[in-house]
Amino acid sequence: MVVDSLPPVRCNWANGSALLAAYHDAEWGLPVHDDRKHFEFLVREGAQAGLSWSTILSRRDGYRRAFAEFDPERVSELNESDVERLLSDAAIIRNRLKILSAIGNARQFLEVQRECGSFDAYIWEFVGGRPVQNRFKSDAEIPATSSESDALSKDLRARGFKFVGSTICYAHMQAVGMVNDHLVGCFRYAQVDSTG
Repeated sequence: MVVDSLPPVRCNWANGSALLAAYHDAEWGLPVHDDRKHFEFLVREGAQAGLSWSTILSRRDGYRRAFAEFDPERVSELNESDVERLLSDAAIIRNRLKILSAIGNARQFLEVQRECGSFDAYIWEFVGGRPVQNRFKSDAEIPATSSESDALSKDLRARGFKFVGSTICYAHMQAVGMVNDHLVGCFRYAQVDSTG
């Protein structure tokens, strides 16, 4: 007799598609300490502003190609002709301000690396170097911002970054594991908690 195994209990947002489930299960909330990965999330979080996350995830390969595998050095060198080329690239969100912000943010990202040794060292200081382990039981408890994301947003904006409001910063912090916002009933909660 074959027994059907029950699917794992996930955070509610991850149940919308196989793409979201795969991202949730393999990446979201795992602590990131790689600068290129941080830059990737900054580009994608900025691009997501006003759109659904699944819209951005479905264009992930396009973003990798368009933004030089998220190499901030190469992205910082993009010029106006590159912007025009990207504005005709259907594999990404064709929004001039978002494209320009990715290029400008690459330049500021490199400045942070020079000042702090790495972007990772800089950004993790906003949570004292360790993930904040939240214990939310429902989506309604999860905030859109926090005092830490407010501080990060304020500092990034002072450094010249764009598309880094507190909500975008909090989404970045969730994605790169600076906060564990998997619901406690989610199968990933304890797994991510143990990596911090």
